[in-house]
Amino acid sequence: MNTTITFFPVGNGDMTLLKLGDSVRTTILIDCNIREAADDPDDDTRDVANDLRSRLARDAKGRPYVDAFLLSHPDADHCRGLCKHFYLGPPAGYPDDKKPDGQKRIFIRELWSSPMVFRRASKNHVLCSDASAFNAEARRRVKVNRERGYPVDPGDRILVLGEDEDGKTDDLGSILVKVDQEFDRVNGSRNKCFCAFLVAPIPKSDADTEDLLSKNHSSVILNIALGANESSLNRIKFLTGGDAEVDIWERLWDKHQDNPAPLEYDILQTPHHCSWHSLSHDSWSELHEDAEVSEDARAALSQIRTGGLIVASSCPIDDDDDDPPCYGARLEYEAIVDDAGGTFYCTGEYPSEAEVAPLEFAVNEMGLERLAYRPAPPKSLLRASVAASGLTFPPRPVVPNKPAGFA
Repeated sequence: MNTTITFFPVGNGDMTLLKLGDSVRTTILIDCNIREAADDPDDDTRDVANDLRSRLARDAKGRPYVDAFLLSHPDADHCRGLCKHFYLGPPAGYPDDKKPDGQKRIFIRELWSSPMVFRRASKNHVLCSDASAFNAEARRRVKVNRERGYPVDPGDRILVLGEDEDGKTDDLGSILVKVDQEFDRVNGSRNKCFCAFLVAPIPKSDADTEDLLSKNHSSVILNIALGANESSLNRIKFLTGGDAEVDIWERLWDKHQDNPAPLEYDILQTPHHCSWHSLSHDSWSELHEDAEVSEDARAALSQIRTGGLIVASSCPIDDDDDDPPCYGARLEYEAIVDDAGGTFYCTGEYPSEAEVAPLEFAVNEMGLERLAYRPAPPKSLLRASVAASGLTFPPRPVVPNKPAGFA
């Protein structure tokens, strides 16, 4: 089986699964946004939790798992449903082994996170309960790695993406990835199908204004090279950037314009759910067509290779004042793919607004191939299955308030 990329329809939010074409089908989940309506059997919202679980393997103990989970930044629409559907805590404390498969929370073998996105988020808003729980788990794993030394067991593993301020991560050694570094390790092992370049968050020393230290501007940005399988010679490039806004893309273009390889892509997930604020300093809702596009930000987001794709993980994009998603941003991204002979997709419109489904691509030697979508089973059938199994999910844990960052 070849490497696949799956974009789940989660409204204005992100939830993307990479399933690598190696012998063990390594899985990397980028963000999650499992809304209450998606969990409600009486609601027509797509059951993306079931879509995700159906794509995951089970370990020797029967636990569904992801090999790595990246939280790009701690907004609710990037981590919603985390505590309900994933296990956070020491591996030995996993409580669901004797439960039916549908009740078992997803086990996270390795976390990928940046301390700066949490430190900077604390200056702007209170973390939601899912983000607080993720931060507490990241801190726990960093502590385990400091005390025991690398390597540690799955469930305690973490990669720290980007240096913390004031040298707080200088002692993390092999679990620290610095900006402008590549890494090809997933869950403790090098992977022949995967290599990622850490584009951002920008270090505090490079931020000349306080605004550049905001949570959105601190989103993790990765450019991920993916091979179809372990023997594949060609790789496609997937650029994903959380909610990074215009100032960051301008800064990145200034940095990389002479050698734009870190920004080149075959598939781009539009930052901030197709928001105008990733392309412009102006307000679309106020100025509409008179709002000016930042040439540098657009240049950074235009490094598409021939036949490339752009995916907006968002609600349907209409010609109105909404932002995100923004109709003006859609027009810009459609122009970018048109110039490259590519295609623009919106997860809220695929395959139709009336009935959405995960948007899935396979990587092959020729590039990217869109896979046939899977219609959702009627929720009445899922409801009957849930009733028969007595399925319930545990309540959200109470997470004590802790300082931002990992140290």
